[in-house]
Amino acid sequence: MIKKLNDSIYKPFSIAPLAVFRVLFGFVMFVSVIRFMLNGWVRTQYLDPKFYFPYYGFEWIKPLGEAGIYSLFVIMALSALGVMLGSFYRISAALFFVAFTYVELIDKTNYLNHYYFVSLVSLVMVFLPAHRGFSLDVLRKPALKLDKIPYWCVLIIQLQLAVVYFYAGVAKLNYDWLVEALPLRMWLLPHTHLPVIGGFLDKLWVAYFFSWFGAVYDLSIPFLLFNGKTRTFAYLAVVAFHILTWLLFPIGMFPFIMILATLIFFKPDFHQRFIQNIIRVLQRLRVYREAAIARNRNSTAPVGSKLVVSFFAVFLLIQILLPWRFLLYPGELFWTEQGYRFSWRVMLMEKAGYTIFHITDPENGRSWEAYAHDYLTPMQEKQMSTQPDMILQYAQFLEREYIKQGVKNPEIRVEAYVTLNGRGSRLLIDPKIDLTKEKEGFHHKNWILSYSK
Repeated sequence: MIKKLNDSIYKPFSIAPLAVFRVLFGFVMFVSVIRFMLNGWVRTQYLDPKFYFPYYGFEWIKPLGEAGIYSLFVIMALSALGVMLGSFYRISAALFFVAFTYVELIDKTNYLNHYYFVSLVSLVMVFLPAHRGFSLDVLRKPALKLDKIPYWCVLIIQLQLAVVYFYAGVAKLNYDWLVEALPLRMWLLPHTHLPVIGGFLDKLWVAYFFSWFGAVYDLSIPFLLFNGKTRTFAYLAVVAFHILTWLLFPIGMFPFIMILATLIFFKPDFHQRFIQNIIRVLQRLRVYREAAIARNRNSTAPVGSKLVVSFFAVFLLIQILLPWRFLLYPGELFWTEQGYRFSWRVMLMEKAGYTIFHITDPENGRSWEAYAHDYLTPMQEKQMSTQPDMILQYAQFLEREYIKQGVKNPEIRVEAYVTLNGRGSRLLIDPKIDLTKEKEGFHHKNWILSYSK
């Protein structure tokens, strides 16, 4: 069985799907970075805040100041362009991964599943020979050209996409989504003005249809994409699903990333035609020429590094196990959010909160209130008010601020009222707990109050 598996993942496979994926991934990343900068989000998300919410263990990641953060985004844009063109590919791929991931680790306020996906894929791309076909590197050094690569070079990206889709479906197998059609029955109502479909979006059955269809779609689409007989139908469903979600919800570039990335499931001849069509256009524009190399040279797959394949095996194992870590924590996942991030739980809940921090000076007994908007941007305040780990971080930030102002050992408690999926608000954090005495970490936070529907 092991020999059969080895033969399967090491079999010679056309480089065309990987080369096309490289071009499309680099293109959409370049557009995304430019769009981010032009919309002014570099300033609002990374320069305006007075305080940042780092990930546990990554507190050393800092914004680097205005010149530094803009430099990172310029590096991101140029390296994404380098990935797309296959120009100095290894350096470009590594620079993009480092710059993008560094920026995303600065503040967990900005966490999105598709940012996590981009970091993972850009890390994978560093190790793949995606530049050895249809690239400027091949034009510069024709000996790099390959027609065939080991199948695992394509399979690793297909499996990463399958994990994203499948776990997004698993996450939808919960009471609110399937039985109550929440939060979709709240989210669809503001879109009744849309042409054609708008008149149906206030119907309860439509919310249930979308909820159940979304779960079935996510759970089944990886298998339908791997199956040659259903692949075309499945891809049309991918396009329709992501265009619809783009029209209804503010989810940025994610739909286009998935639409383009999912093309990697198609057979090599599809990608070869794609490349040939682009080449013909570029040749007419006199900006491209074929690498001067014999057709049969470097035409067979190189022996894949066992170390790289082993790394990818561990990489995928982590992806498979990580979403289940929520089982290690008691309580309602959507309420405590312990084990929520990095698990492909996409748009599953509507959560809003309001926090008041109560400060006490133990030396004189004086008490007063602090509000999140004193130091946080509106987006930071919105995210912090519903996420216990961010509430703890902000409380301990306030502790440091008051110590600087001469208050020794301030006590900080919080009133955090949160509503989940439209239900009445209730306390999220035990208001009797002094959060300055609590520790951040992966352990269960017993100061989070339990949730009952």
